[in-house]
Amino acid sequence: MTEAKTLADKAKPRGRFPHLKRAGDFVFVSGTSSRLPDNTFAGAEADEFGTTTLDIRVQTAAVLDNIGDILGSVGASLDDVVQVTSYLVSMNDFGGYNEVYGRYFDENGPTRTTVAVHQLPHPHLLIEIQAVAHVPRESSGGN
Repeated sequence: MTEAKTLADKAKPRGRFPHLKRAGDFVFVSGTSSRLPDNTFAGAEADEFGTTTLDIRVQTAAVLDNIGDILGSVGASLDDVVQVTSYLVSMNDFGGYNEVYGRYFDENGPTRTTVAVHQLPHPHLLIEIQAVAHVPRESSGGN
């Protein structure tokens, strides 16, 4: 049995897909960014002249927090994540991303793949992460 879920308190997906899809004991979290429910972006600021400053550390933390919130909707947490795929617009941001990632996960955490991509769906995005969690049905209240 599968179940798809879109959360009203998170940024609406920019296409016809859910925030997560559950298949048995696995929960698949769609690619998640630092976009906030009001369609602004954590880690993206513009001054009065339109000069934009993007912060990979703030964006990485916001993405992982968003994934944690999404997993929380099915009684899971980042501790349940078994696999992560991260997409960076520039590998020059790898150090900052890796630093923040290490605050959330250690060598006992999920397997990880990190790749550079040409661009993401908005020019203020430096990172997007997709995750898979193992959440046995009995531990999530039967959801």
